[in-house]
Amino acid sequence: MQNKPNALIPTDRQVWDGEIATYWFEDDILVSLSKSPRRTVESIARNVAFVKEITHGKPAPLLIYLADSPVPDKATRKFSTEQLPVIYKAMAMVSKPGLSRLIMNILFRFISPPISMKSFVSDDEAKMWLRQFV
Repeated sequence: MQNKPNALIPTDRQVWDGEIATYWFEDDILVSLSKSPRRTVESIARNVAFVKEITHGKPAPLLIYLADSPVPDKATRKFSTEQLPVIYKAMAMVSKPGLSRLIMNILFRFISPPISMKSFVSDDEAKMWLRQFV
């Protein structure tokens, strides 16, 4: 088992480079390498449309490698939370210890996440957990 994220963009499959993340598929799991710009309602809306194109409108399990980025405003956090079940079945977040917990606390301080979400330090463990949603 790996103890650190292994977020190398593959060269052996199709890769989509978006505004806030780079995406590819691994065994029917959508993988996202997050980028660092501040998220806005507009950038999240564009990303939702982008992900829908990639997945042909079918929600997919997501493995996301988190990057440090500025905390989004309240409207963006609300919109992002509402859009999660539209494009994803479940989300496994891989990050340095503490980052995904901080994000979960910011996004879901007052409500439960709208999809199954779990944070990991190991991407192998994250992929194993996500397989139940494929």
